[in-house]
Amino acid sequence: MSKVTSAEVAALAGVSQSAVSRVFTPGASASKKTIEKVKKAAEELGYRPNSLARAMVSGKSRIIGLVVAYLENHFYPEALEKLSNTLQERGYHVLIFMASQTAEDVNDVVEEILDYQVDGIITASVAMSSELTDRCRKAGVPIVLFNRSQDGPEFSSVASNNVAGGRKVAEFLLAGGHKKIGYIAGWEGASTQRDREAGFVSRLAEEGISLHSREVGDFNIDKSTDATRRMFDQDPPDAVFVANDHMAFAVMDVLRSELGLSVPGDVSVVGYDDVPIAGWPAYDLTTVRQPANRMVAETVDLLLAEIDGEDVEPQKIEIDGPLIVRGSARVPEGWSE
Repeated sequence: MSKVTSAEVAALAGVSQSAVSRVFTPGASASKKTIEKVKKAAEELGYRPNSLARAMVSGKSRIIGLVVAYLENHFYPEALEKLSNTLQERGYHVLIFMASQTAEDVNDVVEEILDYQVDGIITASVAMSSELTDRCRKAGVPIVLFNRSQDGPEFSSVASNNVAGGRKVAEFLLAGGHKKIGYIAGWEGASTQRDREAGFVSRLAEEGISLHSREVGDFNIDKSTDATRRMFDQDPPDAVFVANDHMAFAVMDVLRSELGLSVPGDVSVVGYDDVPIAGWPAYDLTTVRQPANRMVAETVDLLLAEIDGEDVEPQKIEIDGPLIVRGSARVPEGWSE
């Protein structure tokens, strides 16, 4: 069977071929009557527009490459769904590529993405090398970092205000009367980890308190489990801030099921992200909420502005998120946000 052409659709609908093109081009204008006639004719004939051909003519693929390092953290599947839906509402399609946290793997993946002639790239939970940044710039492909930031003015980034979030956790634990406060870090190459810890430690220091203990969980369940065992083996803390919820769940499981400790009776636990599971009765986790909806909206707006050729200077956007108080941590008397 031969493919149905736009000319055949135009003939059946009684409109011009350019009118058919406008109906199937995101953002193009056409009257309601024209749209109805063209779509009815297309359905009768079984016509589907050729997106690749249109991209060759327009120079725009209307495809966004989305790079993510891992999906185990429940924050990312939800955020990626929001990013994908928001981009589709704006007339773009998404190709998702998985990469490890190593610079070499990220470089290989982004090089592959460029072969797809994408209009833009969003990287979630990964960093970019300066060489790769130059390669994308020469190809005319803008990049926005999501939930990550990097030093330097090369490209835009959108994240929660991780330093402020870390400070909020410290203030909460201090107000609760905790003195022996531990911290379980994420992957130390991540800006999110660095900034959360920096805010947390600096606020403790303002009250003359240093970390009682520190371990690294690497944003990984197994490593977080081992880190908890080490931290509570001798002279355990009475509170622990965990760099994200994904690790905090593992920490709570070890404390309660393996070590027989009460949360928050023996030890308070606070996480970061406020993924849906944090609100389940099994965890009831006190945590800092990442404002995912606002982060997604800012990311998409920044990227599409660059794609549309607007004169946009790279921006580093940090959005404040609230501390969500639940039952995993001692609530200070009279506490209110």
